[in-house]
Amino acid sequence: MSHKAGFVNIIGNPNVGKSTLMNALIGEKLSIITPKAQTTRHRIMGIVSGDDYQMVFSDTPGILEPHYKLHESMMKFVESAFKDADIFIMVTEVAENFDNSSVLERLNKTDIPVLIIVNKIDLSDQPAVEKIMSDWQQKLPKAEVMPVSALLKFNIEKIFDCIIANLPENPPYFAKDELTDKPQKFFVSEIIREKIFLNYSQEIPYCTEVEIDTFKEEENIIKIRAIIYVARDSQKGIIIGSKGEALKKTGTQARKDMEEFLGKKVFLELFVKVSKDWRDSDNQLKKFGYNFK
Repeated sequence: MSHKAGFVNIIGNPNVGKSTLMNALIGEKLSIITPKAQTTRHRIMGIVSGDDYQMVFSDTPGILEPHYKLHESMMKFVESAFKDADIFIMVTEVAENFDNSSVLERLNKTDIPVLIIVNKIDLSDQPAVEKIMSDWQQKLPKAEVMPVSALLKFNIEKIFDCIIANLPENPPYFAKDELTDKPQKFFVSEIIREKIFLNYSQEIPYCTEVEIDTFKEEENIIKIRAIIYVARDSQKGIIIGSKGEALKKTGTQARKDMEEFLGKKVFLELFVKVSKDWRDSDNQLKKFGYNFK
């Protein structure tokens, strides 16, 4: 029996639903999701395997114009997705007017199969969706255009069928029981970062990064010590909040999600430190796992 396998790389602008789509496709919450743009900062792989196929999905940061070295690294993750894709999934949404000529030109020139996902159709009506799909078919004539609601999991099976039809014949790239290429510590830090995005406003979420200082698994409990880094002294007090209530709320929410994700009781300690202008520091960014290759 022949075996199909390939890298299915998800690209698109910030906040169009790329992470929601990948989580729906793999059936697990790997990518964190918030209403704020630029939530995803890394390239996160999710692996779906069957007897005769393996899909290696990649969620990537939203395409943006860099203002910090952090953004430059995020765009390097996007660029890497352009280089190793066997299938592109380009995610847009019904309210978006996508006009990135560079991306459109690259997708038009590629011989790699392209699937355009028009997401969030639950927020629109059929005539408007049909018009958007027609516009995309004109922009990318070789692509397959599909209306989707990732949140409601509408048309997810059709995406699967389309991907399997276009996967190249290859042996599996990962063990069949693997779900991702990232370690548990990465997802623990992402859970904390998600709660920061949900609980704090304005610039605070964008100025924070999370480092797992210790991750100690014992028989009945996992003990985790995490450090939340901020860029300025004034932000430290905001993260902690009056009498530590804001930090406590974030920690409680994160701990509950960690216990569900890890399947074990968690003892979580959160600390806040200032790392001035870490978003433009090569050393700090490398420490946090950002890519400069």
